[in-house]
Amino acid sequence: MTILDGKNLAAKIRGEVAVKTAAYAAEGKRQPCLAVILVGEDPASQIYVRNKHNDCVTTGIKSLMNTLSAETTEEELLSLIDRLNDDDSVDGILVQLPLPRHLNETKVTERIRADKDVDAFSAYNVGKITLGRDAFKPCTPYGVMRLLEEYNIDVKGKECVVVGRSNIVGKPMALLLLAAGGTVTVCHTKTADLSFHTRRADILIAAAGRADLITGDMVKEGAVIVDVGMNRKDGVLCGDVDYAACAEKASYITPVPGGVGPMTRAMLLENTITAYNNHLK
Repeated sequence: MTILDGKNLAAKIRGEVAVKTAAYAAEGKRQPCLAVILVGEDPASQIYVRNKHNDCVTTGIKSLMNTLSAETTEEELLSLIDRLNDDDSVDGILVQLPLPRHLNETKVTERIRADKDVDAFSAYNVGKITLGRDAFKPCTPYGVMRLLEEYNIDVKGKECVVVGRSNIVGKPMALLLLAAGGTVTVCHTKTADLSFHTRRADILIAAAGRADLITGDMVKEGAVIVDVGMNRKDGVLCGDVDYAACAEKASYITPVPGGVGPMTRAMLLENTITAYNNHLK
């Protein structure tokens, strides 16, 4: 069994991004810029935003932080997004989710200009992915694909089972696996006889958000298991996969933490660099 080490790969990608930004500076070009908007004081969101800010600082990307109170109106938030859309020095815009209940997440994310939508949440970018056209890829599924590529795990012709149907992970994950030549089944917590499907998986992606949903008897020998889940069980961070039991049967498996999480942030940097280069053309 081999551990899919997202932490080390993410560090490698950050190093590559830093080399690129140093080259831009040496050529006299402007600094790539990521604008992040945080509304409210959700503790988990504050940690995520702080980590993203640190990633930018260490790789030479300008981090433009916009911290708003939980009472911010939708009109005020949309007005800020419009200003960032119009700012030619800003390459990527990210609105940290979840938003306070009085704000419409769909309306807010759709307001971000498609060429600055580095989270790839907009209908336009998701539509391009669906049609197999070049587009920003959502950071978590993109990170999973890069992790598989790094370990020379070929998706082509494999039975791929995605457990989870969210717009952020499950659905785009299925699309990227399909584009790579996988035969894809999408399941979720309401799927009847979930284990029937998971036992067929050559590549199993668990992204349902339920601790220990995937047990050892639900996977086949030699399966590649990617755990996207981030849950807490008895105060301890864990994924959707019973790691100890599944690791005995897997050929490759991601740990939690240290697997997909670091890759999500690394791919945000990659998307920002892509946006930057598109803006320079």
